[in-house]
Amino acid sequence: MADEGLRMGGGLYNGLAVVLKGKESSNGSGKSHLVSYCESFGEQPVERAIEHIFDLPYKAINHLNSPVNSGDVRTIIRHEFLRHHQELKTVSRNRDGVCTIYDTSQQVVGLDESSICGDIRILNQPLLVESDALFSSVRANACVWKGKWMYEVTLETCGAQKLGWAIACPFTERKGVGDLDDSYAFDGKRVCKRNKETDPYGQGWVVGDVIGCCIDMDSDEILFYRNGTSLGVAFTGIRKMVPGLGYYPAISLSQGERCEINFGGLPFKYPIKGFLPIQAPPPSTCLATNLFDCFLRLLQMQCPRRLESNTIEKLSRLKRFASFEELYNPVSKGICEELFSALNAEIASAEYIGHGPFLSFMMEAFRIRPPHDYLTLNRVLDSLLGFDESKLLFGHAFEALSGRCKTAPLVLTECPYSGSYSYLALACHMLRREELMTLWWNSDFQFLFEGFLSRKGPNKQDLQSLIPSVWWPGSYEDISNENNMMLTTTALSEAINKIEEKQRDLCRLVMQFIPPVGPVQLPGSVFRTFLQSILLKNRGADRNVPPPGLSNNTVLVSLFSVLLHFLSEGFAVGDIYGWIKGSRTNSGTHVGFLHRGGQQSFPAGLFVKNDPHRVDIPRLGGSYSHLSKFNSFDEEEEEEIIRWEEGCMDDEEMRVTHFGRQKPCCCFTDDGDSSKIFEDRIRCMTKGSQGSCSSIPDKSTHVTSECSAANLNDEIVDKPSTSDHSESEFAFRPMQQLRIVPKENAFSSATLEEEELLDTMLLLYHLGLAPNFKQASSFMSRQSQSISLLEETDRQIRECIYSEQVKRLREARSVYREEVVDCIRHSAWYRVSLFSRWKQRGMYATCMWIVQLLLVLSKGDPIFSYVPEYYLETLVDCFHVLRKSDPPFVPATIFIKQGLAPFVTFIVTHFNDPRIASAELRDLLLQSISVLVQYKEYLVVFERNEAATRRMPKALLSAFDNRSWIPVTNILLRLCKGSGFGLSNRGESSSSSILFQTLLKETCTSDEELFSAFLNRLFNTLSWAMTEFSVSVREMQENYKMMDMLQRKCSVIFDLSCNLARVLEFCTGEIPQAFVSGMDTNLRRLAELIVFMLTHLIGAIDPEVFDLLIRRPGQSSEKMNGGMIFAPLAGIILNLLDANRGTDNGDETQNNDVVAVFASMDCASTIRHGVQYLLEYNWAGSIRSDDYSEQLKKLENFSTLLMRRTEIQEMEKNVVRVGETEGEVEAADDGTCCICYSNKADTSFEPCKHISCHGCISRHLLNCERCFFCNTTIVNTIGINSSK
Repeated sequence: MADEGLRMGGGLYNGLAVVLKGKESSNGSGKSHLVSYCESFGEQPVERAIEHIFDLPYKAINHLNSPVNSGDVRTIIRHEFLRHHQELKTVSRNRDGVCTIYDTSQQVVGLDESSICGDIRILNQPLLVESDALFSSVRANACVWKGKWMYEVTLETCGAQKLGWAIACPFTERKGVGDLDDSYAFDGKRVCKRNKETDPYGQGWVVGDVIGCCIDMDSDEILFYRNGTSLGVAFTGIRKMVPGLGYYPAISLSQGERCEINFGGLPFKYPIKGFLPIQAPPPSTCLATNLFDCFLRLLQMQCPRRLESNTIEKLSRLKRFASFEELYNPVSKGICEELFSALNAEIASAEYIGHGPFLSFMMEAFRIRPPHDYLTLNRVLDSLLGFDESKLLFGHAFEALSGRCKTAPLVLTECPYSGSYSYLALACHMLRREELMTLWWNSDFQFLFEGFLSRKGPNKQDLQSLIPSVWWPGSYEDISNENNMMLTTTALSEAINKIEEKQRDLCRLVMQFIPPVGPVQLPGSVFRTFLQSILLKNRGADRNVPPPGLSNNTVLVSLFSVLLHFLSEGFAVGDIYGWIKGSRTNSGTHVGFLHRGGQQSFPAGLFVKNDPHRVDIPRLGGSYSHLSKFNSFDEEEEEEIIRWEEGCMDDEEMRVTHFGRQKPCCCFTDDGDSSKIFEDRIRCMTKGSQGSCSSIPDKSTHVTSECSAANLNDEIVDKPSTSDHSESEFAFRPMQQLRIVPKENAFSSATLEEEELLDTMLLLYHLGLAPNFKQASSFMSRQSQSISLLEETDRQIRECIYSEQVKRLREARSVYREEVVDCIRHSAWYRVSLFSRWKQRGMYATCMWIVQLLLVLSKGDPIFSYVPEYYLETLVDCFHVLRKSDPPFVPATIFIKQGLAPFVTFIVTHFNDPRIASAELRDLLLQSISVLVQYKEYLVVFERNEAATRRMPKALLSAFDNRSWIPVTNILLRLCKGSGFGLSNRGESSSSSILFQTLLKETCTSDEELFSAFLNRLFNTLSWAMTEFSVSVREMQENYKMMDMLQRKCSVIFDLSCNLARVLEFCTGEIPQAFVSGMDTNLRRLAELIVFMLTHLIGAIDPEVFDLLIRRPGQSSEKMNGGMIFAPLAGIILNLLDANRGTDNGDETQNNDVVAVFASMDCASTIRHGVQYLLEYNWAGSIRSDDYSEQLKKLENFSTLLMRRTEIQEMEKNVVRVGETEGEVEAADDGTCCICYSNKADTSFEPCKHISCHGCISRHLLNCERCFFCNTTIVNTIGINSSK
């Protein structure tokens, strides 16, 4: 370590260095020496050196008759040093203007418990508080009435908090700071100030912000600062006060909000010039600060290059030398003895000094920025640890370092060594000392560890400083912004990498640490306990309303990154961590756990044991308590190890393994030059997060896994495709290579294993990473919308000729541009902070590992049910995050094929798996299919997956129910793409799935009962959707104030209706016999539905505003128009006509006359009007096909036939119409169906014997199994005078 310190210290020497200007040097001397300031030969250098160290005048120290010792040094400090530094004797404690309620001897400013309204709880000393009530308020026990004063609040959460000043008025459950007279508050959540009324003020705050609350009674003003930056004067003209009656520091917190208040008991992180702390610093602070300065001057002589120029000029004149060792030990010891003597006399000052002067001294000795001076720091540690009293200072120093990691912001000009890097680097080096690690472990270990793992995030204004230049493709920004943005994002990425590197070093030290307790623990036990505590503390973090007391999200993110790096890239110190790495395998020491390949294993106990930190975690089969009642495991089964070979479920030719011929994507993606990575990132930035595939945009708005996070990598070269080979049958392959064996020995159960780290990492992703990716996806979606609006506004400005309208458009453009810039900055921040290249590699390998594990476990019923739900949720979310990375992690053509083909197998075989109790999880798998099939590159994978082709068509039809109809509709729509009226097949052969269309047709034909149930649900759903659309249109016409929301609703429902209609069109085209053959029930329901839709679309909506009602802001008429719904309606009619014509030569008694069915409906005029509307519609502007003229001729012939048939039926009715006599009515009542009044009542219900016609009864039984009339459960139907 000493050698490393020499290297990093930039050329340090053993002894006191000689600095000579010009030609003077210490030639021929084996040691470095210090020279006296005196020019005469006979002067003694030691005295002069001590004078320099203690900043004393020349010859202030008399001749020393013996070698200097610590006693001499202490005498010098107590006499000459204090005599020449008079300010150390009389510490100014002018507190005029401050009044403390309780006159204590220590004058400690704290919270006035009698003022608490609600429930304020002190979590940690000195004043880390949290609100356990819905709304809590409290004030301090001291007030100010004149002068300039301040206190600081460090935010542990960033919700609704009000910080400020108030007089001694009582708070209530509804009124806190800022809600009463002479009460003033700042709220960074709402970005406002409040004094009975709310006004905009300041900036939004984030976790880790330090808010300075200042009051200037001389100028009658209140000001607030954020991280040392003024937010401006908030309030002026505040009321003057008198002694004993003044303004109290006061805060109001919503439930679960936490903050740390510092009234001056600790040094301010951002002291404001001219403002004093309400609580005075300890008297010994000034002495301690000066002693540390003396210590620094002693240390600085080792390396003159670190000295200030005036000191160098002095030393360059020195001519007599003294050995450094003659000075360092006695001087350093004397300083320490005097320091600790002062601390013992005022023990309460240790905390203040540890957080302030001592930490500053350690940072200066260590050097804040690299190269760090490890040699000097080691000297300091050796000197201080020789005193037991130093442990108190070191304990407070660790508290200060942990707190600084929470609040240290990234500064662009300081990158890459910015943020919490320096504090982490110092802590890591100090904790290499076993006694200091033990000291930390015996303190509030978990709280401080969380602080070290925290990172402060930026708000909007911070991002403007971090990423000042913004550019995106197609923008009119300065072209230099592209390069500037690349440079800044590269610098930020490097800074975050440095911080993460130090966090990993800290975790390695904790893993290595063996606590001095009995019985002896193994390495890793402390780290395991910490992980379990974190998981236990953050239970419920994934709820819609999280419970209070959760860790900072950045702690979970940092821990995830640490574990991911350990498991993916390795521990980097294999000699220390051989007990973790390869404990059950002979793999190389440089291969991460996730990339080892070969034989894989996983302990069953991680699933079947109900550890305390796993309580209430839902499992795939339900709750643990429920599962344990039916499938319990004994101790021997809990200790079993599940083993399998990587790729054992793949076909031999298509097997992708780390050791095989075909390797996964994570094996051939290496880190590239960071600047090139960012250049690609910027150049590939698109209007939205459309992923890496050229396809139909994702249609499902319910896919919770669609959280996008782009990467920072080069796009790798596409590998040779193997897609011409058939995929293996993953889900049905016999598991011959799966083994469940007993655990090897008891020792392994006490070892922190990599599988346990993997399990923890998945839960950390679920709790910490997933919300961040969801946020990133939201910003990218907003970015896409804002860019579209910006481009549309630019177009309107170019075309507009009216100056007043141009002015309004330019104002709108300014708003859209600001929104785009803000979204781009946030998206870039999420990319550089969460998604570096090695993380993508690790996440890909994690997906591979987990999906293989789940497929293996799905073969064993009991264990699979015990798998926690977060395994599945993390797998799906992580998969889609990688899929949507932009630029892509790997090309889309190999993203699934080269490693994640089993993912397709899993989702198609388990989206309707009854063993998965949660309907939300099954929906998640179904929605993943809905998303993936939108892309032709991924659809190919489905077509070559045997599990998909075997199971998916039937499973999709079965899953079309009230809950899952939207994703199923999207999937069917994509599979049926290219078949329908107005859809051109030219150029779309690569994106159409002929295979799945054939499979769907075969499934519907072979399973008539399944298809009948599906068709019935399809009719009902489309009828409901059209009704909802009609109601929404009417509401929009009546409620202009809700125009935006209603228009969005109209657009969504219209889109769903179009999709359903297209699916129904596919059914009529591919399975026409279900409508034109046999009973005419389906045909009549279809005709009624078409008439119903045409009535609502044509009669109730003004054609001139129809397209405006269904189009969302920014959408063009090409993407959304009336033709989208009229085209499938026309296609349905044409399909029925073609099917009718194709069966004309067959048995006429088995065919249903389409024209006759339509003509038999009561609303003949409505039908003719609707068909005529379809004929006259402007198809050229709505559909992509050019060859629709022949189809329209068929539709015109249908219209003609329909008109003739209607006229004939009307004439027949007039001929047979009879008078309304009583006998005729009774005769009709005797034989006519009382439901439809058109058919003969020829069927009766059993057992109630009520009768109706067979058509009405058949339609009724599709949705209900009870009698029309008496609500009796029907067990059978019997035809009257027939064999029905």
